[in-house]
Amino acid sequence: MHARSWASAYRGILPDAYLDRDIHAERAAHWDARMKQIDAGAGRAFIAEHDGEAVGFACLLEPDDTGSVLVDNLHALPGHKGLGTGTALLGEAIRWARSRGNCLFMLERNAAAIGFYESRGWKRASRGADQMAGIDLFALRYVYALA
Repeated sequence: MHARSWASAYRGILPDAYLDRDIHAERAAHWDARMKQIDAGAGRAFIAEHDGEAVGFACLLEPDDTGSVLVDNLHALPGHKGLGTGTALLGEAIRWARSRGNCLFMLERNAAAIGFYESRGWKRASRGADQMAGIDLFALRYVYALA
């Protein structure tokens, strides 16, 4: 699900050569490791379903030393964007995070994600250099007032 979402959401942001190669194995290895961390208490994962099919997910990490909960990932499959999947996942994430903190990072060039979060009350807090798929880019840190 993550690889399929990336191939759509990050088109034009990350190199096509990266998105067009088989990133399924890479993402599967990432999630195998991440779910072991989640199982050990490092955070929480939510799966959105429609008619018994997984169509989106969110992963949150426990607060860091600043008290921020990181929304590590929030993705809906391409055919389920604009149908409320992301909004429902974000609502669950906010409920889970209320007593833990708030924070998310997104790629600066991901205009769709920026619009999604800003329209739901998230505020840009900072900008920093990042690297993904072998390229240098910028990530934005957004926060949400939980109180």
